[in-house]
Amino acid sequence: MAASDVAGRSGAAETSVWVRAAACFGRWQGGDTAALDELVKLMTPVLWHTVRAYGLSQAAAEDAVQNTWLALVRNSHQVLEAVAIGGWLLTTARRTAWRAKSTDAKAFAVEDTQLAAALPHTAPAEASAMEQLASSALWQHVQTLDERCQRLLRIVAFDDRPDYAGLAQSLGMPIGSIGPTRRRCLDKLRSSLEKGGQL
Repeated sequence: MAASDVAGRSGAAETSVWVRAAACFGRWQGGDTAALDELVKLMTPVLWHTVRAYGLSQAAAEDAVQNTWLALVRNSHQVLEAVAIGGWLLTTARRTAWRAKSTDAKAFAVEDTQLAAALPHTAPAEASAMEQLASSALWQHVQTLDERCQRLLRIVAFDDRPDYAGLAQSLGMPIGSIGPTRRRCLDKLRSSLEKGGQL
């Protein structure tokens, strides 16, 4: 393997969302209160798409993400190593979303009001609605893929330079197969979107 390849992968690992999350969590544990704000800003998009993958409405997904952060504040002592914070947050978000899924239908009737209050004032309601539908359709198609593809696409969707070593360990696959597997997963997703008339 060329030295440039090693350096490139090393740089990716150093700047991955998981490494940055661990650094923020470590600083927060050390007494830096601003580090928690950084962690929330960094990980909330990941948690958002994780809970939305369970088919939750926007309101229920917002609650699930908020409850995940509340769980961290209350139970941060359970995270013994900073490097585990990403996995802890994702696991907590999945459990919270799973519990919320059974009650999400009850909140659906008021979702339009809650959504309208959260929409940007400058964006037309129709455009925002179409964007929400497109996002929902995309993640519905992602859910038709096998579990490995779903996990891989959810991770790479939020990191321009993913930590391939961490991905390989998490998914139980060789580093060299992540790129080709990602391409195959995207091809499957594209095919599913085309068959569903989304492309």
